[in-house]
Amino acid sequence: MKKNIYIIGSGFSALSASCYLAKAGYQVIVLEKNKTIGGRARQLLKDGFTFDIGPTWYWMPDVFEKFFADFGRKPSDFYELEKLTPAYQVYFDKADSITIPGNLEGIYKVFEEEEKGSSKHLKAFLKSAAYNYDVSINDLVYKPGASPLELVTPVTIGKITQFFSTIRTQVRKHIKSKKLIQILEFPVLFLGAKPSNTPAFYNFMNYADFGLGTWHPKGGMYKVIEAMVDLATSLGVEFRTDANVQEIKLNTDGEVNGLVVNDEVIETNIVLSGADYHHTETLLPESFRQYSEKYWDSKVFAPSSLLFYVGFNKKLEHVSHHTLFFDTDFDAHAKTIYDTPSWPEKPLFYASFPSITDASFAPNSQESATFLIPLAPGIKDTPKIREHYFKLIVDRLELLTNQKVEEHILFKESFCVNDFVKDYNSYKGNAYGLANILTQTAFLRPKIKSKKVKGLFFTGQLTVPGPGVPPSLISGKIASDSILKTYKNETII
Repeated sequence: MKKNIYIIGSGFSALSASCYLAKAGYQVIVLEKNKTIGGRARQLLKDGFTFDIGPTWYWMPDVFEKFFADFGRKPSDFYELEKLTPAYQVYFDKADSITIPGNLEGIYKVFEEEEKGSSKHLKAFLKSAAYNYDVSINDLVYKPGASPLELVTPVTIGKITQFFSTIRTQVRKHIKSKKLIQILEFPVLFLGAKPSNTPAFYNFMNYADFGLGTWHPKGGMYKVIEAMVDLATSLGVEFRTDANVQEIKLNTDGEVNGLVVNDEVIETNIVLSGADYHHTETLLPESFRQYSEKYWDSKVFAPSSLLFYVGFNKKLEHVSHHTLFFDTDFDAHAKTIYDTPSWPEKPLFYASFPSITDASFAPNSQESATFLIPLAPGIKDTPKIREHYFKLIVDRLELLTNQKVEEHILFKESFCVNDFVKDYNSYKGNAYGLANILTQTAFLRPKIKSKKVKGLFFTGQLTVPGPGVPPSLISGKIASDSILKTYKNETII
């Protein structure tokens, strides 16, 4: 009989780990508390419209390729990718926007038109970013975060100063245009931190942006989830939905010996949690938790979000598939997220209009739209507040893009702090996990392997390597490697 492993949650990291563990010969059972697989990357279907509830950006395609290649497959075996041209559009004022092309030469031209001489500095910046990306992907991000020595390699020693400088300092050293600065600083938002707190080494996200490009899986990001489920199923992984894990049971020696799921006891000696790390530890007796409430409260979290999923009865004008609205003060908004947790008075926001690229997202001549405002986790969330901010961003959308949209809304659904807590047991309703600042990087993040409970492991955004979809795929591999290493001398069958 195969040795079984139960995985809590079915997001990207959990699905990744399930595939690696099943390939290694384990019987893997994935437990998902919600009705559908995918964790934060679920899908909303309504009145002929389709919405990706969670991630909408497909960056770092090489990480997806590497994942599927580990199983002798490739993304194109499961879904069709299209490189977006333009990659995205950024609004700064009424009818004042910059469109980022889908190729480097076009991007250099856009920069030069905005600020003479800036393309030269951009080329130097991206050369450094490309090098850091290679170092990160090949030397760092697949490490388990067990020791500071993981960061010390012949390559990284020469880059040590970049861990003590910041993205903001690096970007503003030569570029003066406020618009170009905002474009170069925005990718680190995917790491969940302010540019002023993010080490310069993380400029590799700019290479992910400009160098590797922005892609769209036909049918949306949920197609990637479906692909991973298909792969996992072919490897023998079992999926159980509506399966709420209420307790992790331990024996007298502090070893995992079971789970309580929907009030029933299931025997197992190995548990991997892809659910919220803080929540998972609340399923244990307090004395077996590695991190206290004080610890979690002291951490810098990536933002939560207020999201709206909107169906329009017409095609919208003057917007791109991915459109950013940076017509307000970024620093003022960031302060409400990281310094004084509160609702922003004039928020920046992001909008995705996937039906511009992919007709499957909306009925003919109509538009599917997702709007996102990044927020501090843990702030008050009420229907009245949500309505206020929906009205605010619709008014801004109309003004900035010079068109009427409110009268063309068929419906809207919202998702915010309370929903992140209810649906994902997310600590304070955060959306992206722990921010990737210097003091929360690599070995300074919560550990993959529990130090107090034998047989308990973790994966996902609160552990290594950090926030985002590609890092989640990597986290699943790191966690599976840790399990395989721990039990390498035990017979599986």
